[in-house]
Parts: sequence; structure tokens; C-alpha cells
Amino acid sequence: MKIETIAIHEGNKSDSSDKAVIQPITLSTTFERGRDGNYPGGHIYTRASNPNRTSLENVVAKLEQGTDAAAFSSGNAAGSAVFQALEPGSHIIAPEDMYHGLRNLLKQVYAGVLEVDFVDLTNQSLVRESVKENTKLIWIETPSNPLLRVTDISGICSIAKEMNVLVCCDNTFATPVFQLPLNLGADLVMHSSTKYMGGHSDVLGGILITKELTPFWSKIRDVQTLSGAVPSPFDCYMIVRGIKTLPYRMRGHAENARRIASFLDAHPSVDKVYYPGLVQHEMHEVAASQMSDFGGMMSFTIHGSEEKARDTASKLKIFTQATSLGGVESLVEHRASVEGPDTKTPVNLLRLSVGLEHIDDLIADLDQAL
Repeated sequence: MKIETIAIHEGNKSDSSDKAVIQPITLSTTFERGRDGNYPGGHIYTRASNPNRTSLENVVAKLEQGTDAAAFSSGNAAGSAVFQALEPGSHIIAPEDMYHGLRNLLKQVYAGVLEVDFVDLTNQSLVRESVKENTKLIWIETPSNPLLRVTDISGICSIAKEMNVLVCCDNTFATPVFQLPLNLGADLVMHSSTKYMGGHSDVLGGILITKELTPFWSKIRDVQTLSGAVPSPFDCYMIVRGIKTLPYRMRGHAENARRIASFLDAHPSVDKVYYPGLVQHEMHEVAASQMSDFGGMMSFTIHGSEEKARDTASKLKIFTQATSLGGVESLVEHRASVEGPDTKTPVNLLRLSVGLEHIDDLIADLDQAL
């Protein structure tokens, strides 16, 4: 099946008893045992599994062309499950501009448990040099948040396989509509399903997808069940509902972003536009080789100071000043002030999550604010 059909049907298990077209929400926390002690419905306790979570995991695994998926209560919980599945003392290579939530998770929660080096993943020689005897994981984030840097997934995976190191790719910005890291050599894919999968800024979630059913994947499943950071049945239902329109929404996000990137690139008040769809982007050719389109996220720097950037954001009327991304509504955020004192983000940078409003309205809003 094509991706549009998968998105609509693979997360929807029809109830045979009442023939409902849309799968109902199963709120029960526990499930009946048979006389032989088994569970004829396939579920024991909702921390371990639930019909709605099973449907969510099934559709996302199919979208990413993986073998299995494990859903969590947030993107950080999903990332944390990978880190928890590693042996203490393991070394991780992560991007130097890694999403600050996961970066802080590694630096604070896993300090003293895991060893981490933050490296420029666009420099494959440096990545190779950074591999140690205890390196167990390379974490890729491409395009990155918020600098939209692009990592050559195949190139990094080739190094990892040579060194017997796992690769997990954060595919949140690209989504499986535009990028399939498992097909490029990654072992695992991670999403904050809060973002484009949910698509409406009203549900929190995260998910991991595996290429193969390995012993490491079994450890991740154990972390999911035993730690219990799982989404509620209602959360799963909402994300599955959002996924039904994901392929079509992503095309709209990308088309609007492409038009806005061109507008900003020509604007005299803008220093630089960070969008891999622009041919002058330093990694445009790599992006074009592994992405079918370039998504709805971008950043740009303003001529002038941090105060000028903040003033510009405050003047926007349709773009709402808020964190997060991937909803149908357009958002703007001054990222450096969110990320804290160790941020790699320029203080005059604004990040845009380009929504699905009419492109003329979005450009007019940016024009008046600039």
C-alpha cells in the first residue's frame, strides 16, 4: 500500500462485535483471563499493552517501513528508553546541536551513567575519530532543531556498521512522508509524535521504530513496560487520528515553507535562512539525496540584535509565539532564550513552524513584522 492508504487504514482495527468503522477508545486498565490463565483478547494490563496503543504502534511501524514500534508518553520518554537500554558506561556520539531537551536529559539525568560526546555529525571523519571501544550508539537528528543542519544518514550508518555501533535517527522534522532512515541504514527511528504525527498541538507522545527484532529492541520493550512511560488510550487514539491526514498535511507544510524560505531569503532585513530546500543551503545536495521534500520547519536570523529578533516575533499576528511545532497553525519562537546559556543558537535567530494557513496571509504577516 502507498503511504496515504497506510496512514488511514493501518492504525484502525475494526471492532468485530458492532462493526464500528473507527476503532473505539478502550479505557479499561485490565483485561479478562481465560480459564487456562491465558488472555484470549491479547492484552493483560494497559501499562503492558492496550488495543489503541497496538494500533498506533502498528501504523507508525508501517509508515517507517520498520518491523515493530513502541509508543511512549513523550518524545523525551522515547529517547530515554534508548538510553536506559544501554549498559552503564556506554559511550554515545550525539549531534553538537542536538535538541536541547534530549541534550539536557543526557547531561543531567544520565550524567555519571553514560558517557556522551557532542560532535559535528556533518563531519564524517570527526565522527569516525570519535568512536571509542565503549561506543554503543550514534544519535542522528536530521534536519536538526533549530539550525536545520543535515546529516548524511547513509554515511554515518556506514561508519557505525563498520564499528559495530547502533544508530538511532530522530526523524521528527522530516517524518516518514519525506525521509525513511531505516532504509538508509539506521537501526532505530525516534519521533516526538506530539509534533507532525499528532499534528494539532493537542496531544503529547513519542515513539520508537526498529528495523529488526533484536535483543536491544527487547530491552527497549522491557523499559517501556517496566518504566510505564506510556501514552493513554485517548492519547493513542488522537495520534492515530492525526496520522490519517499526515501525508497530505506534510505536503502543505512543505509547499508553504518553500515559499516563505524564498521570501525571507530575498528580504533585506534577513541575514540568513536555514532551510535545506534552498539550493544555497550548505547541505542541500545531501538533503535532496535522502529526502523527498524538505518539510515545514525553518529558522532565520535578523539583521541586528536579540532585541530586534524578539521585537519582530512580537509583531507577528498570525504566527503565534509558542514552543513546539508541527501543528496546523504557524508558530514562531526565539530559540536561544528557551535553550539556555549553553545554546549553540544565534541570539538573533527565530524558528518558524510553518502551518497550513493561506500562504499569502503568512507572507503578509512576516512582511509587516519585518
